Amino acid sequence: MERKENLKSFGELVKNRVIKKAPAYQWQDLALRVINELNIPNNKRSSVFKVCKQNSKQIVEKALNDTKELCKTGEKWRYFFKLIDKKLNDSDTAKI
Repeated sequence: MERKENLKSFGELVKNRVIKKAPAYQWQDLALRVINELNIPNNKRSSVFKVCKQNSKQIVEKALNDTKELCKTGEKWRYFFKLIDKKLNDSDTAKI
């Protein structure tokens, strides 16, 4: 008797399901990962999306990994943006 009471009808299962929309682009998924791992504040999230859209996945992941490794205390997101800026400036001077 208990098993039947715990079972839900198909209609109840469909009604209660949560539909999670997947990101349209890989850089969006990467940005969401950076936001979660570094606890990016709400007012800086658009900057993370911009960085992920304009730069290669390798550059962003390297900055993310370096941030997690080198910045043990404080606001990690600030360090992440410093690393991204440094990597971009270094790559610009290498092209000249």
